[in-house]
Amino acid sequence: MPHLDDTALESSSVVANCAMNRERTLKNYVRELGIDVLAEAGDGRWLDLCCGTGRALTEAAAANPRLEITGVDLVDHFVPAPDSLRLVTASVAAWTQDAPADLITCVHGLHYVGDKLGVLARAASWLTEDGLLVANFDTRSVRLEDGSPAGRRLTAALREAGFTYDPRRHRISRRGNRKIDLPYSYIGANDQAGPNYTGQPAVDSHYHHTRPDHPLRLEPQPPAQV
Repeated sequence: MPHLDDTALESSSVVANCAMNRERTLKNYVRELGIDVLAEAGDGRWLDLCCGTGRALTEAAAANPRLEITGVDLVDHFVPAPDSLRLVTASVAAWTQDAPADLITCVHGLHYVGDKLGVLARAASWLTEDGLLVANFDTRSVRLEDGSPAGRRLTAALREAGFTYDPRRHRISRRGNRKIDLPYSYIGANDQAGPNYTGQPAVDSHYHHTRPDHPLRLEPQPPAQV
C-alpha cells in the first residue's frame, strides 16, 4: 500500500475532491457536529479547518460582526467574504494558529488529511482554557504499518488525552487547552483506501505505535460532549 507524504497526498485527486459538502451552511454544523456555532463561539474566536468555500463563515460574520473568524482550506475556491473574515489557502497539516480559539471545528476535513492525529493534537493546544474542539473523525481510517486498524488502543489513548469519541456519529471533541502527546508516529497516507462511512473516497493514515506495551485501558467511554 502507498505511504504518501504530505506533498504527494495534497496533489491527489481524492484530496482535491469538491463533492464533500464544500458549500455547507451554518445549519450543516448543527447536523454534522451537533453544535450551534454562534452560541458556542460567542464574541470570541472561531477557527474552521477545511472550511470549504467559506459560505458558513460568511453567514456567521454577518450574524455576529464581533466574532473573529478564520477559515483554512487547501483549495482557494472561496465565496466573496467581508474584510472581517479571514480565509486562508493552506494545508491544515502545516497551519499554525496565532491566537487561542474559543471554537475549532472541522467538518469532514480530517477524512482527507494525512496526519490526522497530529492535527488533532495541535488543535487541542490552540484552544482557550474552556474552548471547544469538535470534528468529524473515523478511527477506522487510522492504521498501523501493516495496514491493520489501530483499534481500541487508539480510542484508549484518545480518552487518556482528554478527547471524547462518539463512534456512532463519528465525532471527536475536546474541551480546554492541553498539550497532547499521543503514542503514534506518523508514517504516511494511503489515498486508495476507498469510500468511508460518508460514501466518499477518503484517506487512511498510517502510524507506528511508539508504546505498544502500554497497558490497554477499557473503561466505558463517557457520553459525547459537544
